Amino acid sequence: MPTYDYLCDACGHEFELFQSITEPKKRKCPACGKPKLRRLFGAGGGILFKGSGFYQTDYRSESYKKRAAEEKKAASGGSGSDSGTSSAAAST
Repeated sequence: MPTYDYLCDACGHEFELFQSITEPKKRKCPACGKPKLRRLFGAGGGILFKGSGFYQTDYRSESYKKRAAEEKKAASGGSGSDSGTSSAAAST
């Protein structure tokens, strides 16, 4: 839901209002009560991605990819030796 800026032409009261896109424009000023309220044009908020997950998980850097590949190799090499010792212990 976007935030809209409103200005009263009668008293000059200016404020922001958080409302749905489908909700009709407000006409009555909350300060003076006259129906001289108009919605102002704004630059808009654009899209804001908050949190740590959007950029980092979608577009990983090359250094991250290399480090992850090295960790995966180390983990698979370590798990292979573990399975080898368990099978050796099982055979004796």
